[in-house]
Amino acid sequence: MSLIIAYIGKKGCVMAADKRRIGYFGDKENLKLLEEELYSGSIGNDDEFLSKASELGISIKITDDASKLKVVGNSIRGEVSTKGTFETKRRRIYGTTNGYQIIELLGSEVKSRKAGESGVIIFGNNYAKQLAETLISRKWKASFSLRYMGDVFESILKEVSSKTPTVGDNCDVLMQQPKFTASDAQKHLNITIDNDIKVLTKFRQELTEQLVQQSIEIDLANKILDEGKIGRVVSVDGNMLQIQLNDKTQALKADGSWKQLAGPGQNVLMITEKDDVEIGDEVVIEDENLCLKKDKSSLKCDIILCSL
Repeated sequence: MSLIIAYIGKKGCVMAADKRRIGYFGDKENLKLLEEELYSGSIGNDDEFLSKASELGISIKITDDASKLKVVGNSIRGEVSTKGTFETKRRRIYGTTNGYQIIELLGSEVKSRKAGESGVIIFGNNYAKQLAETLISRKWKASFSLRYMGDVFESILKEVSSKTPTVGDNCDVLMQQPKFTASDAQKHLNITIDNDIKVLTKFRQELTEQLVQQSIEIDLANKILDEGKIGRVVSVDGNMLQIQLNDKTQALKADGSWKQLAGPGQNVLMITEKDDVEIGDEVVIEDENLCLKKDKSSLKCDIILCSL
């Protein structure tokens, strides 16, 4: 759901990209039918697209605020991506003066990489690309300044967007004009791209760690006790009680770290306002209230009580 147009040559690099993303939810077979019509060009605008999706029982979310271009070093990076069940496929073009490279990634693993010195390169679905190529042949000239090329590319994006909902009418245009020979350009791109992929790899690792941590937190949150036996009093010192946890209960820190403070059979501190607590008294949670079983008197603690 993207259209990126890039010029790379002796003058520098200019890229233009729309900002549309489309999310789908629904039956796979109906989704396939919708995409076939969409990419064939038989659906001409957003209203027709939403109507056809509704007819097929497909939920659609359209946004026009996605940034597909980015300045990286002395180059511009354009990216189109497709999210699969387990991995995201990315196709990137990095362009600078006198050089470009096209990279295909699965996750953060490079699957293909090719380089060139100059040209007009288009990323997009076949229908949008055909429209863009026809318009470029009519409007573009090599004699144009880089800035004017950007204006032409922007006008082409807007015209294509009026004929297919796969492309939005909001767009970004970026330019870079460093002084590079063809050899310098490829050296710069090699370093820039390798570092950029390292950043992507680190981001994916951090995201994976966050997802694992979130999964752990959700699992633990589901184990928070709101009813049942907790343990028994093993020590009384004024209003401070040492409670030995039973064999099905653990205590976690209440600081957001979810780290275990005490396991089954270990002691935790609780506070009481009663003066008749005795060793051996049972501690329970009843109606989400932490208390002594014998008289339902409340207890206070700064821990999270969970089942194993």
